[in-house]
Amino acid sequence: MSPGNSQQQMIKDIEAEVALTKHMIGRDHLSPEVMDAMCEVPRDAFVPSALKHAAFADGPLPIGHGQTISQPYIVALMTDLLQLQPEDKVLEIGTGSGYQTAILSRLCQQVYSVEVVPELSKTAQDVFQQLGYENIQARIGNGYEGWPEHAPYDGIIVTAAASHVPPALIEQLKPGKRLVIPVGEPYSYQTLYVVEKNAQGEIHRQDILGVAFVPLVDAKAESK
Repeated sequence: MSPGNSQQQMIKDIEAEVALTKHMIGRDHLSPEVMDAMCEVPRDAFVPSALKHAAFADGPLPIGHGQTISQPYIVALMTDLLQLQPEDKVLEIGTGSGYQTAILSRLCQQVYSVEVVPELSKTAQDVFQQLGYENIQARIGNGYEGWPEHAPYDGIIVTAAASHVPPALIEQLKPGKRLVIPVGEPYSYQTLYVVEKNAQGEIHRQDILGVAFVPLVDAKAESK
């Protein structure tokens, strides 16, 4: 199967997953803009060479350092939940392979992405450069602390399971905007949440569905 056919099958798989989970996620389709981004970004550019044959399968894949590239359906769903606008500035916690970052970059003005594993950050940045994605800034850092220099953000997405919703991310989120984050114990039951902050700074958290992510590393805690 050619990459084009494989990517078309990936889109069909995402649509099938949406249909299966529509009562949990509160929608029976994802936005055309998100699906266009999923069609445009070459997922096979973000997976290790030995796994390129499986790049468009609807499941996660290992990318080294104990990390994974997320299932395409989850990437699309989390992106859709952010409700991005073209002029938005977005923070991503967990660059990983860079695939989610690339999807975001097709939908907003600027993406800032933080990764705790230096080797993953460098590899992802190399791919961004090769593909000509110029509206991404990436750095090595502790995701629990966000990236305060560029705050506030029009959306924040976390691509690993946090033990709790980090206060720094709430602080760096614009009022009226969304934080999409999986929360739960490592390798146990986790929940994908949408967290919204109103104009008064009050927080509303909506659970979407059960998920399985690698844990979000707290570099500060590990260094103690």
